[in-house]
Amino acid sequence: MRAQSALGAGLAVTMMLWAPTTAHAVSNSHEPGISSTTRTDAMAAMHDEAYAYLTYRVYAAEATRTKLGAVARLFREVARQGRYEHFADLAQLTGLVRGDVENLADAITGEHYEATVMYPSYAKQARRDGCTAAAELFTEISGDEARHAAWYTSARDALLDPNHDQSYPIGNRLPARSIPAGPPRCAGQTLANLKNAMHGEALASLKYELYAQHARSTGHPRLAQLFTNASTQEHNEHFAEEAALAGLVQSTRDNLRTALAGEQGRATTSYPTYRDRAAQHGDIGAARLFDELAHNDAKHSYRFTAALAEQCSTSTSVISDHDRNTCSGH
Repeated sequence: MRAQSALGAGLAVTMMLWAPTTAHAVSNSHEPGISSTTRTDAMAAMHDEAYAYLTYRVYAAEATRTKLGAVARLFREVARQGRYEHFADLAQLTGLVRGDVENLADAITGEHYEATVMYPSYAKQARRDGCTAAAELFTEISGDEARHAAWYTSARDALLDPNHDQSYPIGNRLPARSIPAGPPRCAGQTLANLKNAMHGEALASLKYELYAQHARSTGHPRLAQLFTNASTQEHNEHFAEEAALAGLVQSTRDNLRTALAGEQGRATTSYPTYRDRAAQHGDIGAARLFDELAHNDAKHSYRFTAALAEQCSTSTSVISDHDRNTCSGH
């Protein structure tokens, strides 16, 4: 707990040094005028928070499967805060959600890039790396994203022109699927590409959820359903299939260690760095938000540390050699 206190004290002192004058005070809510550097950092943070959210849900499912209910609850609790506080606050900071037409334009741009540039290049690399399964998956997802881009284009045209066909495709809601624990099935650059793709799918999934909420609020239920259905494909199919190839799920002890490393990295490196840069650019509200998120992730790291210690206290007679090594490195 001394480490937590030291972190908190250091952050508090730093923020005191940045206390704005009345003339420069900025609200902690949406800052439409944040610098491009702060916006870039906030978007990077949103990628990380979205990825952590989906990953922790998967880890919770694995903990539940192995009858570790307390650990499953911990993963779900941290996931909820990451999604409904961290990601939501960052989305507000960046003005992520705009009008329905603007949201569709953003979605079209993203899907078109993934369909025509990113996934085809990843498939080509996977073939070079000899990972046929990844090449086939990337090619399949490229086709899915092309369909999403076409559907979003039809929806945008329908919004802009009342005479346009209003019965644009909306896809289907896809159910969640389990991700088996196991080692990565690919290596090298293809493994890195799988992880990068998972970050993109995670962000798209949560972003489309927010776009769907906005569409419902503006009286466009069909558009809301399109965004919702696309979101389910991004995380229940694309993310899940990429995760299986990337070996995302390991033993719960390993999953705790991975989660702990991520939370510590955000608490001690990413968010403090973002905070410092935001303050230097005069984005005080953003700096305060990054500071708060650093504090929260520090708390998460202590909770994961405690959970890992408890798991490692299990009788050595029922711990595998791999888990014994995992615990000795704890």
